[in-house]
Amino acid sequence: MSLRSRLSISLVAGALLAAAAAVPAVANDDWDGNRGDGDWGHHQQEHNPRLYQGVVTASTLNLRSAPNRGSQIIRTVHRGEIVSIFCKTPGQTIDGNPLWYLLTDGTWAWGAARYIDNIGAAPRWC
Repeated sequence: MSLRSRLSISLVAGALLAAAAAVPAVANDDWDGNRGDGDWGHHQQEHNPRLYQGVVTASTLNLRSAPNRGSQIIRTVHRGEIVSIFCKTPGQTIDGNPLWYLLTDGTWAWGAARYIDNIGAAPRWC
């Protein structure tokens, strides 16, 4: 991979990580006690239009700090696990699929969309 490509990917990854760092503070607005419907303190993901779900299809999927295979592994998930997806972005192409999902299950980490099947609607763009 050329220096120019690596630099471009690094810049985009840095911008996305900076945005992801700010998102939890904004996303926290959905977790307040009163949603206005009388249901105090109860939050259901299906009522949150910013989150999507997917099921892992790889036997073990490494979740990473950036949308490419060269970045740090944050954690792993296994076939059949349901993951929460915040958004999608282009990254390193894996088996013909250039999309990566930003997952929000306890940590913010990137998973190759090639190994995650959407449940319901496709995630929005980051």
